[in-house]
Amino acid sequence: MVEIVEGKLVRNETNASAMGGTEMMAIGMQQRIPQELLKNFQIIHSRTRELRDDLKKILVCHDLAGDPEVAHLKDGGYKKYDKLVFVSQWQFQQYHDFLGVPYNHSHILKNAIEPIVEHKKPNDGKIRIIYHTTPHRGLGLLYPIFDALSKQHDNIELDVYSSFKIYGWEQRDEPYKALFDQLKQHPKIRYHGSVSNKEVRKALQSAHIFAYPSIWQETSCIALIEAMSAGCLCVHPNYAALPETAANMTTMYQWDEDVQVHANRAHRYLESAIEHIKTYGVLDMNLQIHNTNNTFNWSRRQKEWTQFLSSF
Repeated sequence: MVEIVEGKLVRNETNASAMGGTEMMAIGMQQRIPQELLKNFQIIHSRTRELRDDLKKILVCHDLAGDPEVAHLKDGGYKKYDKLVFVSQWQFQQYHDFLGVPYNHSHILKNAIEPIVEHKKPNDGKIRIIYHTTPHRGLGLLYPIFDALSKQHDNIELDVYSSFKIYGWEQRDEPYKALFDQLKQHPKIRYHGSVSNKEVRKALQSAHIFAYPSIWQETSCIALIEAMSAGCLCVHPNYAALPETAANMTTMYQWDEDVQVHANRAHRYLESAIEHIKTYGVLDMNLQIHNTNNTFNWSRRQKEWTQFLSSF
């Protein structure tokens, strides 16, 4: 749980070191929105523990509608808050349909990033692929796909930045230790574990492809936003909020509940992306970069949040 209370950032003891997307959004808001405005609010990101009766209460929803942490919103529970904020239209629709949250109690304010600095991609004949989100979202699907493709394409490499340590949940890495060992032993994969967002953003500048065979219902996906801002060719399914975030700027394929069908489809689309770069070289991604930076930049979001909070 992380929240902004009277302009101050408050964390609980269970995630004091967490730096996932939720935490980055809360910190970004606290640093950019005028303190004079924030002092009137309790802005809770994701998970409620205690409510202040003397402040306006905003719940910023990052979780899925089926998460037990938001079950209290059912049967009019949302009325405890002055407003609920969602990070995508897809996410709001889930809360509306499954928890009964009405339109007139809701507001959509998308996630934000600082745009990746302008840069040139490496053009040395190697094709660099990146995966930079937690392992449960699709890493187990990506490994055999990349392993097979690496036997057909000797110039591809994969950098993996993935661990639950980013949330302070090291114990949740245990089921993925065998997978991490496979990554470390593969001659064309570099496994980096958990690193700072600054280091990931730097790595994205050298990456050509973001491979994300997602099996997780993303409510937004900051990993995709940053990859798009970095000019990566992004390959992912049309699952949950990913199409909304991608805005027709990426290489997207039909998601399937059958894991093998999904894997085969992801393999085919990722290979097509590799072949495209092999044939045409480093791609011109200026339209994608411009659209992403215009839609998800902090300057724009700061103005939207300021306007929203000023309306109370």
